[in-house]
Amino acid sequence: MVFKLSLVTVAFAALVGAANYKRVTCPDGVNTATNEACCAFFALRDDLQTNLFEGECSEDVHESLRLTFHDGIGFSQSGAFNGTGADGSIMLFADIETNFAANDGTASGVDALAPFLTRHLVSAGDLIQFAAALGITNCPGAPRLQFLVGRPNATFPAPDGTVPQPQDSVDSILARFGDAGFSPAELIHLLVSHTIARSDTLVPGHEAVPFDSTPFTFDSQFFLETMLQGTALPFGLNSSVPGAEVLSPLASQGEMRLQSDFALARDNRTACEWQSMVDNQKLMMENFRSAMIKLSNTGQNLDELVDCSELIPEPQPPVAKPATFPAGTSSSDLQQVCPSAFPALSADTGSATQIPECPDGDLNLADCPS
Repeated sequence: MVFKLSLVTVAFAALVGAANYKRVTCPDGVNTATNEACCAFFALRDDLQTNLFEGECSEDVHESLRLTFHDGIGFSQSGAFNGTGADGSIMLFADIETNFAANDGTASGVDALAPFLTRHLVSAGDLIQFAAALGITNCPGAPRLQFLVGRPNATFPAPDGTVPQPQDSVDSILARFGDAGFSPAELIHLLVSHTIARSDTLVPGHEAVPFDSTPFTFDSQFFLETMLQGTALPFGLNSSVPGAEVLSPLASQGEMRLQSDFALARDNRTACEWQSMVDNQKLMMENFRSAMIKLSNTGQNLDELVDCSELIPEPQPPVAKPATFPAGTSSSDLQQVCPSAFPALSADTGSATQIPECPDGDLNLADCPS
């Protein structure tokens, strides 16, 4: 409750400041901002969009969003771990943290952002959160995230063990998130990020393996498809991490499913929260925005941060298509635990659902823009 009140106070203070003070002219002589602390992010915004994201919901966007979690979750209310949350430690101590098993694959995201840290006068923690908030605006249906500035650079790495792994039990995952200050519902809200998630490391010999059939749009297909009965493993391969993967309903199309997602969608403590976002785009967006406000500021002193959300453009609007059962599946494939009524959904017809491998819809990963 104190945390939520503090966030409201920060937001209100920003509004009052905007109403009562003149905008400052930034050193570039072009842009103005509500606070001088925001000025450095105009050039960073242009640099990221032009030279990393290229205006697309690209793999670099996916990886930047993943870093917000792997950096921010390094925090413990109980003192079991000595991380300081969203502090940029995964970039500043990349030689340590990216080698943790739970952070496998994050090195590519760190490497992609590293040049921007040297070119712009921002902290690593601010860069990680800004890149993700900016990047997802290229993904249709993503919410416009809050962005606060002023996270000090980490002075030591987060310890191993702060990041849950897909083979962990629900009890273990809920306990770790609880110690970091997140409720079971907030955990599910953070997993909205999996609507654009893909794995480069869990399926041997395969990169960019998606978690749902629409990996370049923020929609609720992920929550629906995770509730369907699995039939096989993609490419007929067991995960390189024992226990991390379970059968997928769209394995023949190359979709994978994490054990943790499967279990959370079927656990009595989280199943209804999971189901509530199926075909509810507005709720999903609101839930993710709220959860990301908390994650992006974990471990930080909100009184020392400045609201620079004005730097985040309006995201692309949601796609018009509602959630649907993929071709070849139906409501009979649902493994529903929540007693609430399931929404009435139609099913795609025709040939098997094809999953794009590139933001432009191309089905060949080799054809994706570099």
